[in-house]
Amino acid sequence: MIALIGGLVPLVAGAAEESSRALTVTDPHTLRELDLRDHRNEASPHPGFGLGQMLDPQPGEARPPRPLDNARLFASPTVSALRMALDDEFQRYQLTRPASEWTLFDRDKLAAPTTRFMLAGIVNRMDRGYVAVDGCGEIRLIYRPVQETNDGAQRLPMTLNLVLRARGAGDALTCREVAQRWLAAEAWPEVGADRARRLLAAEGPLAPLGPAAIDRLEINLQIAIQRNAAAGAFGADYLLKVFRFDRTSGRYEAAPMENQIDRDRLLADHDLGEAFKRWLLQPDTLTAFDRGTLIIPDAYLARGAIAATPTAFSHASERPAAGLVGPATSDPLISDADIVAALQRAADRGVELQSVRSPAGFERRLNDITCSGCHQTLGIGGFHFPGVDWTADPARRAAAAGSPHFIADQDRRRAIVAAVGEGRSPNYARGFSDRPELRGTAAAGDGPRNGWGASCGLSHAGIVDPSFRNWTCAAGLSCQPVRGAKAFPIGMCFVAPR
Repeated sequence: MIALIGGLVPLVAGAAEESSRALTVTDPHTLRELDLRDHRNEASPHPGFGLGQMLDPQPGEARPPRPLDNARLFASPTVSALRMALDDEFQRYQLTRPASEWTLFDRDKLAAPTTRFMLAGIVNRMDRGYVAVDGCGEIRLIYRPVQETNDGAQRLPMTLNLVLRARGAGDALTCREVAQRWLAAEAWPEVGADRARRLLAAEGPLAPLGPAAIDRLEINLQIAIQRNAAAGAFGADYLLKVFRFDRTSGRYEAAPMENQIDRDRLLADHDLGEAFKRWLLQPDTLTAFDRGTLIIPDAYLARGAIAATPTAFSHASERPAAGLVGPATSDPLISDADIVAALQRAADRGVELQSVRSPAGFERRLNDITCSGCHQTLGIGGFHFPGVDWTADPARRAAAAGSPHFIADQDRRRAIVAAVGEGRSPNYARGFSDRPELRGTAAAGDGPRNGWGASCGLSHAGIVDPSFRNWTCAAGLSCQPVRGAKAFPIGMCFVAPR
């Protein structure tokens, strides 16, 4: 994994710098000001996005609030259920992994008074307008916990993501106006604290956002790492959960995770599994499934998931669709023959599918739309957006705030924001996580998409699976199988053998 990402660092770092002016905020000095608000003034009175201000706001406070350490954070009644939910997940997890080989995440560090969540990035997700009720999409505030130690600051392997409604809590702005604000900010010359103040000023894209705009809270935590060095084994498991504010209890409570299919329950409950199968294979559902815009009903979803890494292509049993899809001989819920028949029914109705054209493509998409399946797709240590650690020395910061796939998807996301800003109907379709759709004038040789280490359609006996036929490699590279992986229709782009 490190090698794959390392080979793309120059390309990704440059793309990240360019994209940060439009749909992401990744400048360390800007993020510091947005978090701490050291320079709040009458022209920019917004209190900022410190996690304490977002989860425990103090209206009318004259000065920015003292940063909220994690001991006080988890003692807050609003967040107390989150800590209890984590404790329950850790207890269940310990029953699944041998303690002699796996080291658990240190929860004492997470809840220490010396640890707090730092704002590590802001990401515009107006491309998710098909999900949000008002059609404007989302803005995501990404936080990472940092612990102060005698040896300096230590960044803990966890992300806390506050998902906000893009136009805030009210309806003062239209989606078009929200998009125009974000696009206008791309040309601003300001950097650092000056840029933060302008982003928060009355006409800035961040001005409408505050605690009332929170839709949900998401976490991605490295729950354990494998330490069986004698066997040469390495692995890490990531706990994924979503919380929504419950007005009755006044707390953030665990909620169903978007598109995270509850595989075990679907396989154990025959009637529920059959209902899911009938729903998923109907032509109208397949259309949204193919476009990557499907929203699975809560009845089929889980409230937590473990994403195992690295999976490559040899750990298929760790994937969300394992046991749900496959050849009839393995007795899956949805057989290859079921998929072929469903694709034919869709074709007979005139439905033209773009991504899912085979059973392998169907399985890939089913894994890809889940939270855990997406995080298992060549992320950086389980994360697709690690963000920026502005507390660290510049020489120790990551070269890029996001994974190659995150950077490669910015063209598609920006095209959608531009369409909304111009009053046009956006095309929300998306490719697979590791092969984002090409939009606009993106070059065919774009490294994050088809450069060294990119996923590609692997030829077998001269045939490439129809779902991955367009997954080609840049000049000088060829699609090759991954060492140690079983036969699979997807390989990786490596230097062509001589």
